[in-house]
Amino acid sequence: MKKTSALLTVIMMVAVGLVGCTPKTPPVDGTVEAFFAAVSDGDFDAAGALTDDPSAASEMLRESFEGLQAEQIGAELNSVSTGDNTATAEFTVDWSLPRDRELRYPSRMSLSRVGGDWLVRWQPNLLHPRLGASQHLELRGINAERARVISNDGVALLEPGTTYRVLVNTKGLKDADSTARTIARALDAAHSRDRSVATVNANELADNLRRAKGMYSVSLVDAIEGPKVLEALDGVDAVTVNPEAAMVRTDRDLAPDIISRVERIVNDDLDGERGWQIAVVNAYGAQIDTLEIHAPTPAPAVRVSLDTNVQRAAQAAVDLRSGMKAMMVVMRPSTGEILAIAQTAAADRDGSIALMGQYPPGSTFKIITATAGMMDEDLTPDSIVPCPGAMEIGHRIVTNYNGFSLGSVPLERAFAASCNTSFADISARLNPGELEQVGKQFGLGLDYTIEGLGTVTGSIPRGDELVDRTEAGFGQGKDLASPFGMALVASTAATGRTPVPVLINGRETTVSEHVDPPTPQAIEGLQRMMRQVVTTGTARGMQAGGAIHGKTGEAEIAGGSHAWFAGFRDDDIAFATLVVLGGGSETSVAITDHFFRALDDPSLLPPQEASRPPAPEDEPAPAAVAPAAPAQAENTAAVPPPYL
Repeated sequence: MKKTSALLTVIMMVAVGLVGCTPKTPPVDGTVEAFFAAVSDGDFDAAGALTDDPSAASEMLRESFEGLQAEQIGAELNSVSTGDNTATAEFTVDWSLPRDRELRYPSRMSLSRVGGDWLVRWQPNLLHPRLGASQHLELRGINAERARVISNDGVALLEPGTTYRVLVNTKGLKDADSTARTIARALDAAHSRDRSVATVNANELADNLRRAKGMYSVSLVDAIEGPKVLEALDGVDAVTVNPEAAMVRTDRDLAPDIISRVERIVNDDLDGERGWQIAVVNAYGAQIDTLEIHAPTPAPAVRVSLDTNVQRAAQAAVDLRSGMKAMMVVMRPSTGEILAIAQTAAADRDGSIALMGQYPPGSTFKIITATAGMMDEDLTPDSIVPCPGAMEIGHRIVTNYNGFSLGSVPLERAFAASCNTSFADISARLNPGELEQVGKQFGLGLDYTIEGLGTVTGSIPRGDELVDRTEAGFGQGKDLASPFGMALVASTAATGRTPVPVLINGRETTVSEHVDPPTPQAIEGLQRMMRQVVTTGTARGMQAGGAIHGKTGEAEIAGGSHAWFAGFRDDDIAFATLVVLGGGSETSVAITDHFFRALDDPSLLPPQEASRPPAPEDEPAPAAVAPAAPAQAENTAAVPPPYL
């Protein structure tokens, strides 16, 4: 019995030993997990080595991983079915893509037992069920259509379009002088049709081409003139004209300088959020199929405060004096929206003078002096004030135009007739700094930081010396203002508070200091007096409709006088008009009158397709705005004749 037992034990031990020495086939799920672990680690060769076609597998895996810009790939094994020598694994692929994007889908793979191991039977549809031979996956962006820049009245000012870039390949250039001359002629011809096309100096261009290396960009031409320039330069040595996607102006003459600045500021805001798609592409990068798509989200349109109707009317009005430096700023008093900034081409040569130019404001400044008198000296429009032809204040003798005298009259009448002596007297009685402070209550003397615009409102002397206070009272001496500053003054008169000016909606304007507004009683009296200026005073005779309130001004300087008119109409429009060396204020009143009439009746505007007239070197004032009555200077009479 003992021998028998010992034999069985040996047999059992042998049997156990034999089983322990026989290799076991690794589990299928281990191979699947190893395959995806290698892919996840970016070791595509190791992943390919687990397949029956290592080269094809590693290549497709690498192309898809790079094409998808994948950050990680994971696989969740759902089930495995195993036969004697084959197996099928069901799994879910989870790609982590840039910017928190995810691609997740179910797939399957087949495996075969080869020797003692499981090998993945490589098929392209293992990576994705819709992949075929020599194909791979790619993540491709979808550009959002760029947003438009629109005006206050909803008109597109900038929209996606095409521009044309003139390029010269200097490596292949044979004759720089000849090529430069040909390009200059083509751009000159385009400029003759459209003044916005920039020209080049042929000699300077030739020098630049000789110094440049590779491609040299000469100019950008808009979608209208671009094809004509392309045709003119077709076949020219080393020259190409390429169309490019760009934001294009819908009206090349509408405030071009401002629109250019707006475009630079908001350019990045126009792109929107790009969409994306998962594409199946072939070996040449051609898209075969789309597996998943996420549409782009366009950016909202950027709105600017300019109103196309107001801008065109203002530009047409100042261009009636195209030979002079005429300009106009128009605002919406209730909101501070800058509706129009118009300058003649003659004014353009001095820069943005409607916004930053500093000029004595003349009698338009009496808006501030009158308000100071009502707030600090308890005056009202009915208060009796002296209006002699001349008045000695300290060492300064103040005179009215031609020495006209009204005697003692209500403040309202002195304002309408623009008595220098009345307002010099009011100002002289103010304490130093009081007039300066009231000016700030109207925005004059404050600094505004407005995205897209550089502005200077003006300055008022503190008036420590009596002569400074005296001269400041009627807008002479050291008083300075820009049309922008006087538009703020007019806006304050319209609403009782200075609005915060804005050009681009959503962009904050900062103000140098907070100042309390004028008193409601002073504003009410001021509005009454400004209306009298238009109905019976120095702006009498305007033909435009609506209740216009204003104040004229003729600022005397060496060599002549600046013509001013500032005010508002009861439809929430404030304005300031200036003609540098324009003489009597009837010039600026006439321009403003034409502005309002054109705004109300667009048939008075020139055709939109017409280019803005250039500024001639010497041109007499057009008869269209010349006064029919004898020229009326500031301060001529208590009830002067109409300006027309």
